[in-house]
Amino acid sequence: MLAIQKASKPPQKCTPNLLPARLSHNGLVHDTDKYWKPVTESDKKMAYFRGRALHGTTLALPSNYTGAVLNITDKQLPTANSNRTIADDEDEDAHDQSARVEVSAIEQVGTFDEFVVWGHGGTVNESEDPYVRAVGEWIGFAESMHIDPEGKTDGEET
Repeated sequence: MLAIQKASKPPQKCTPNLLPARLSHNGLVHDTDKYWKPVTESDKKMAYFRGRALHGTTLALPSNYTGAVLNITDKQLPTANSNRTIADDEDEDAHDQSARVEVSAIEQVGTFDEFVVWGHGGTVNESEDPYVRAVGEWIGFAESMHIDPEGKTDGEET
């Protein structure tokens, strides 16, 4: 299980970029201006990455949402009892024992209220792009699961 904790430094405001590329590097890039220089002309974002032209579309999160940039750490939090039980065919008593769940900490290192989706050859088609559709579907799912302060879901009668 993962638990979000506040980082030692306040989270930075950022704008994530979703690139249509797979990179085999997982770490810092010290001279980012050498590799990534997006420009905005007439409300259109454009950048070149490894010689390929990319066009960006900025998508804002709804006003009541905040995006979080998270960093998985090696920190382990105290274990917790799970509601699940251990299934052991040989020992019937094992069904009565609660499973111990390891909890790893992740830190919030950044926040965002918009992100940029980049595509090849033109702006991103918002109705077809899987990332854009996924964000819309997750927000719709979260809205359907909303619980007000009194503990009622949106669909319940008062």
